[in-house]
Amino acid sequence: MNRARIVDSHCHLDFDTFESELDAIVERATAAGVHRILTICTKFRNLKKTVEIAEKFEQVWFAAGTHPHYAAKEPLATPEFIAEVAMHPKMIGIGETGLDYHYTKESARRQMKSLESHIEASRLTGLPLIVHSRSADDDMCEVLGREFALRPFSCVMHCYSSGKRLAELALENGFYLSMSGIATFRNASEIREILSSAPIDKILVETDAPYLAPPPHRGKRNEPAYAAITARHCAEFLGISYCEFAEITTANFNRLFSKAA
Repeated sequence: MNRARIVDSHCHLDFDTFESELDAIVERATAAGVHRILTICTKFRNLKKTVEIAEKFEQVWFAAGTHPHYAAKEPLATPEFIAEVAMHPKMIGIGETGLDYHYTKESARRQMKSLESHIEASRLTGLPLIVHSRSADDDMCEVLGREFALRPFSCVMHCYSSGKRLAELALENGFYLSMSGIATFRNASEIREILSSAPIDKILVETDAPYLAPPPHRGKRNEPAYAAITARHCAEFLGISYCEFAEITTANFNRLFSKAA
């Protein structure tokens, strides 16, 4: 059994694809050395299900927010509402929130308002912001840079797959970058270059399950156990041992998500 302990810092256990086998999924994660899992609620109407999962499993924590895909379809969550939800002892992060112009550019203004609301909730609670960014680097740089200058907050750029400019701004502000299965894909050399140049104490690892499974499972359903596979790939291209990578990224998780630690 693998003695190295790793964290899956971002997945979606409330999705229907996992519903009938959650016990087995958590057991497989534990067997793979994934000793802590952060599951993300992407719309508040699903909050009850997410909370029930986190309360059932000792090693599962949760974060909640409005994903940019749903920003135009869901009620705008106020900072005060999000802060009230965050009083739950197992809620350790705000989001995911962000900007996605790949699929939902038509709702850009609404996404921006939602992102700003989540940023203020992060400030109110002291919990880290979890940011999704796709095809929106310029606007993301503008809003994160402006808001951080107004009043700082902590943040992780989840499933990092954006450009160098956004990575540089994030790291300048002390934010974290999270490696997903994308970092293991053959055609992701630019992402590996960005992540390899980042300070290792600002790196997390995640699955984003059920999406983005690493090889040899690419194209199939992802699950938290595969965080260990992604971590092995990441350790290899960073030139360190898997055990060292697991230890560092677990410490990084504990530092950022200190409520769980």
